[in-house]
Amino acid sequence: MLHTTFRPLTHRYISTQPTNPNETFNHFYRLLQKHTNNNLKQTQQIHAQIIHYNGLSHVFLPTKLISLYTKHNHLTSSRKVFENVPYDTLFNTIIWNSILRANVTNNECYETIKIYKKMKFLGVLADGYSFPLVIRAFAKMGHSYLCDLVHCHVLVSGFRGFLDVGNELLAAYGRVGAMGFARKVFDEMCVRSCVSWNTMVSGFAWNWDCEGAREMVERMEGEGWEANDVTWTSLLSSYSRCGRYWETLRLYNVMRCKGVKASAESVSVVVSVCDDCDVFDKGRELHGYVVTVGFEDYSFAKNSLLGMYGKHGALEAAEKLFSEIGEKSLVSWNTLISSYAQAGLCDEAFTAFLKLKNSERYLVPNVVSWSAIISGFAANGRSNESLNLFRKMQLAKVKPNVITVSSLLSVCADLSTIHFGKEVHAYIIRNLFDTNLLVDNGLINMYAKCGSLKDAHIAFKNIKVKDLCSYNTVIKGYGMHGHGETALKFFKQMIHDGYNPDGVTFVSLLSACSHTGLVIEGRKLFNQMKTEFGIEPEIEHYACMVDLFGRAGLFQEASEVAKRMPIEPNVCVWGALLNSSRMHKNIDWDEGSVSKILDVSSASGNYMLLSNIYAESGQWDDSAKVRVSAKARGLTKTPGQSWIELNKTVHMFTAGEFVESEMNEAETLLKILSCQMKMKGYGLCSSS
Repeated sequence: MLHTTFRPLTHRYISTQPTNPNETFNHFYRLLQKHTNNNLKQTQQIHAQIIHYNGLSHVFLPTKLISLYTKHNHLTSSRKVFENVPYDTLFNTIIWNSILRANVTNNECYETIKIYKKMKFLGVLADGYSFPLVIRAFAKMGHSYLCDLVHCHVLVSGFRGFLDVGNELLAAYGRVGAMGFARKVFDEMCVRSCVSWNTMVSGFAWNWDCEGAREMVERMEGEGWEANDVTWTSLLSSYSRCGRYWETLRLYNVMRCKGVKASAESVSVVVSVCDDCDVFDKGRELHGYVVTVGFEDYSFAKNSLLGMYGKHGALEAAEKLFSEIGEKSLVSWNTLISSYAQAGLCDEAFTAFLKLKNSERYLVPNVVSWSAIISGFAANGRSNESLNLFRKMQLAKVKPNVITVSSLLSVCADLSTIHFGKEVHAYIIRNLFDTNLLVDNGLINMYAKCGSLKDAHIAFKNIKVKDLCSYNTVIKGYGMHGHGETALKFFKQMIHDGYNPDGVTFVSLLSACSHTGLVIEGRKLFNQMKTEFGIEPEIEHYACMVDLFGRAGLFQEASEVAKRMPIEPNVCVWGALLNSSRMHKNIDWDEGSVSKILDVSSASGNYMLLSNIYAESGQWDDSAKVRVSAKARGLTKTPGQSWIELNKTVHMFTAGEFVESEMNEAETLLKILSCQMKMKGYGLCSSS
């Protein structure tokens, strides 16, 4: 039965069927234009009538049907229309353009190429509408040689001077990273439009070349073209992608001074930059601009603001903004979950995650949702829960991405569970994630923290293009296991390979020297920081120097570093001094130092350590005073936790807990380990 709103017109048409073929075409074409834009059922009904009256021989009717089915996301029907057109109709370029557009719109790039090949085989000539579609499909496949191939077809076919074809070639070469060819095409264009200039700027932005993007904008303005909001958005994006955040903010101010009205897209870029520059006030100012101009209905602008509030810990503002979003998209939910996770509010993040799963719109958590919650738990020390969430993610049949596996490697490193780490490594290889630097560096860290320096070294060697983080991670790995000499060799290799060290590098190096007793080398490195590399020592570097001297028994030098450093010593510095004091039985503390230790310590660790030092030397009154002081400040000792991996299962123990069956197993294992340690010549130290 026909649809009620459609029936009268169809009935009238059928009862007065014209005998003139042109009149038949006109009637059907009017029906398709009037009644089918938002109704798939009506399109199918008219399609049936067109077939009945042999209307597919009129090229514009199947073309219109293909276009309508494409709007309805019904590619299968579009293809059926094309397959059923009469043979003679196939020699009209218009019908080919319609099916090319249908496939490109649905990202069916391989099918688009197959259709283009059939078109050429039949001798149908592509035109100024065909080539942009084919070029777009070739570019989406990411192969520059395909772009070269279709470019040759354009030149041979004589469509070199067509503006739309030229613009699409610019976009294609930009997408595949061939900006040299893009510039050549641009320079040879007889006619350019603002779209041509914007496409070039976007191409440089896509390829992380912010200088190229800036030069193109300057050239554009120099030749009398006015950079519009699209141009500026592309330029801002290029600087943001390259990590040049302050310059992005400066360019935004230049744009506004030139009288260019910011678009919702450009505001979103600048808001995300405010997160990285830690300029919260600027972000709030942009929020006001969004409200004033009326960009509140643009979801990506609100999502950017939501992310900014979340990253700055302004969770009340984030929650308020989230509640104001009408139709909450998956991106909105993911941004809220990430905000909670980054703020350390794992329980709130998990609650939001559950609300997403049970939302009325039936949104399904995707890999971003799962990765946000897994990485949040991992980053906040809740490794076991992070692993459990990953298992649930597998049950939900959501495929992990780079962020997920990086978080899992971090969990394996924290728990020192090498068996699970190797399973993750195998998954990484199978899914070709081993070409990602974030993952590769995570593998080095995981193997190093699990004690397998051989595997860490192999993971490091397998990285084809290393970065500074790769070297920092391997240096830290060898240093924490007492291989200071090897860590220094990696440092020399890093300098030889042309990488400039940063503050993190020197923290790892000084820590390595400390654990290995390389006092001379550590002192030399500390001096090199500023003189050779222009790096100003920070609190972490001074803490490493205190630890270096303290472990070596040079307590006087360690104490001098703590007292004379240009930065106010923090809990780490005094903690290192206390450790060395206890290690070498040195209790020669003046009242001023003790007072500073107690003032800066916001946790119970240093209080307990100082109390134990006094107790071990028999100064019970001083020990008691320290404990009373800790109690008066409301400090309590956080129970320690340990992990052990047995039969590929991680068991967690908390100090003070007692589970008889588990404790019996643990005691048995501890006795076995003690015997093995004694056989190797090691003794047990109860005080540590």
